[in-house]
Parts: sequence; C-alpha cells; structure tokens
Amino acid sequence: MQPMQSKIAIIPRVHGVGGMVSFRDRFSAALKARGIETTCDVRGARCAAALVIGGTRDLLSLWRAKRRGVRVVQRIDGMNWLHRKQPTGLKHHLRAEYGNWNLNFIRAHLADHIVYQSEFARRWWERVYGEAPVPASVIHNAVDLQTCVPDPLSPDSQLPNYRLLLVEGSLAGGYEIGLESAIGLVERLNREHAAALGKAIELVVVGRVSEAIKARWARETDVPLIWAGLLPSDEVREHMRAAHLLYAADLNPACPNAVIEALACGLPVLAFDTGALPELITGDAGRVVPYGGDPWNLDPPDIDALTHAAMEILADLPRFRVAARARAEEAFDLDRMTDAYLEVLLL
Repeated sequence: MQPMQSKIAIIPRVHGVGGMVSFRDRFSAALKARGIETTCDVRGARCAAALVIGGTRDLLSLWRAKRRGVRVVQRIDGMNWLHRKQPTGLKHHLRAEYGNWNLNFIRAHLADHIVYQSEFARRWWERVYGEAPVPASVIHNAVDLQTCVPDPLSPDSQLPNYRLLLVEGSLAGGYEIGLESAIGLVERLNREHAAALGKAIELVVVGRVSEAIKARWARETDVPLIWAGLLPSDEVREHMRAAHLLYAADLNPACPNAVIEALACGLPVLAFDTGALPELITGDAGRVVPYGGDPWNLDPPDIDALTHAAMEILADLPRFRVAARARAEEAFDLDRMTDAYLEVLLL
C-alpha cells in the first residue's frame, strides 16, 4: 500500500489584505499546481513540515508538532519599530512589542530553518538579536508573472494627468509619514515641473486611510487626490497597469509585495534607499535615491532628490517600463520562489 501523501502546514490562518495574505495565497496556489496539499492545522498526523508566516499565537501546537518531528520553517519579515519613534497609543505599542517577542521566540526556540525575506531583514535581525541558532537563507517574495502583466496600451494615451500610485495595506500606526512624503513629491512636481511635463500629476492612494487623514489633506493640499481604499488584488493590479509611477513609501521595508507586483506590471518604482528597496529596484526598473537623513529617527526626507528621480523616469517612461518588467522576470518569478521554499521545507 502506498503511504498517504504528506501535507505542508502554512500557519497562521490569515485573512483580509496585506503582504502575509498575498504570500499565503500565492504560495498555496503554487503548491496546489504541483499536487502538494496544504493545511492550516499543524496538528494533523500527515503534516510533514510547517511554514510559519511570521509568528503565531498558538505556540503550544507548534511546539508539539516540532516534538513529533514536523520540520518548522519560519518566514520572517522585519520588526515593528515605528511605535518606538512616535506616539501610536498604548494598545498599538503593546501589540507591536508582543509581535517582536513572538517572532524572535519562534526564531530562537522552535524553528529548524529561517527564511528572511531580504538581506536587509537578515542583517536587521542579526544586529538586534544575533545570528539564529539554526540555518538561514534569503528568499525574496515573488509573483505569478502570467497574472501580473503590463498593459499593452500606454497609460499616456488613457489618462489626462500623470498618475503617481501609492499602495499600502494601511496608512496608520506611524505609516502616515509615507503619505506625507508622497503628497510633498506631487506638490513639488506640479509646482515646479508641470510645464515641462505638459500635464499635472495626480496621486492615487490604495489602502486603508482614516477619514481624519483625508479631511486633513483636503484642507492642507491642492494635490489631486484619489482615495481608492482597500481593494482586492486584481483591482490593485489594474491600478498598477494604469499608473505611470509607483512610490514605495514604506520606511525600512523587508520586502514589499507592492513593489514586486508593480515591476511585474511594467510600472517603474520610485523610492528612498531604505530597507530592502535597493535590493529590489535595480537598473532602470526605477530609481532609489538617498534618504537625506536618518530614516530610523524619522528625519525629514530629501524630497528634491525624489523629485529629480521622478522627472528622469517620466521623461523616458517606455525605457523604464520595459526595464521594470525585465527585473521582475529576472528575480521575482513565483515558480523559482516556490522551488526555493520547497528546498528548505522538504529536506
């Protein structure tokens, strides 16, 4: 009799939007296409390996699984840090600190292998907590290059304005600073370069934004703002195909999915040189510029450098669009990412 096929547990069970959900959905679909079954329950007898996406509150079940011989691989992001630099409220502060503790507890005591999402993330964790006591590797996130594809028609012919896109799961809890930089960039472009560009720049914001923040910017700026709200992934891709430029606003990100999706859609990316962004955006796939201060201390960024880089991209969009797609094909293919994960899950 043939033995029953083993499953891979992917935990915790996550819903909604954000990087964890996007990764889980893509990876599960890639495994299913290969005939590999997945589960959300690490307690099952047929579970041979568990991939922990970040952390889990069910540490007891994970410990018991490890005792049964289940191989535990932890996919690790960056750390929560903004709450230590600006007031975010006691509840948010405690949740952020618990999140860091939970991640490092699994990393130090339960994992058999660590997957960092970027070299930046690896250096960060090792600087704060030291090297992990188990083997580790770096695997960048990836996308289905058959689903994330460029629009064959140029957005130039479809939109009355140039469109700058900002995509975040939520612009709250300290992440409002990215929106402020994006608005400052568009203000500078419209004030100083509208004549050279031949049309104005508008800002489209995809993600959860409070009514208070919307009201503030309605009072404080004349930038054309489109609040798209939280959207399913297929609609986010439509915005990417229609835009001219993505601004990656997150500070010190570990490996933002929005950047990789944008590149695959042929959308050039503009960013400051923080976190993993210099690893992801190379060549003419976009431009990464010096922050101009210490991002860890939330120093004011160099909007002038960002503006000059935006103008360079907008002046030669066809070249940058082709390079963005080529970068995604070179480095962020879902099948290659799946191979890399299976190598560490199924030893």
